[in-house]
Amino acid sequence: MYLETERLRLGRFGPDDAALLLELDSDPEVMRFLTGQVTSRDEVEGVVLPGILKVYDEHPGLGTFKAETRDGFVGWFGLQPTDAAGTVDVGYRLLRTAWGKGYATEGTKALIAHAFELGMERVVADTMAVNHRSRAVMRRSGLRFEKVFHEHFDDPLPGTEFGEVLYAVDRATWEAGSHE
Repeated sequence: MYLETERLRLGRFGPDDAALLLELDSDPEVMRFLTGQVTSRDEVEGVVLPGILKVYDEHPGLGTFKAETRDGFVGWFGLQPTDAAGTVDVGYRLLRTAWGKGYATEGTKALIAHAFELGMERVVADTMAVNHRSRAVMRRSGLRFEKVFHEHFDDPLPGTEFGEVLYAVDRATWEAGSHE
């Protein structure tokens, strides 16, 4: 087991977990602010899952972790490496049936705390500016708004014109208890 919270168990995905990822990525509402379309079985099996497994090997302690409650699979939470030393990106993706239950905030807070236990100095997260639900999770998790930025997309999603937002917290701020 990677990490446990009051209601969530986070563990590694295995080579036989493609069906869980496919279930998650096949809901257009789950993918609305990510790719705007469902992920094909071929992409999950040939790109997504192998990519998840590769991060475990290349970045010990980091990666995308299967999230389960006592009732079963609810999605994933991740701590991903970034190009900046000592900085990781936190994120999550949950089944729609798990929305609105506080799991996103619970898991994100746990991963932020864990990132600092791993020796990281900064945790960041980003989403589309129009993704108000994820922005609320970021705030409740102790991340602070830093900036709006614009990226170029060949096939932009509706709302892309409003930009992306970056939230972050550093170790000193977290340890001072601003997340409680």
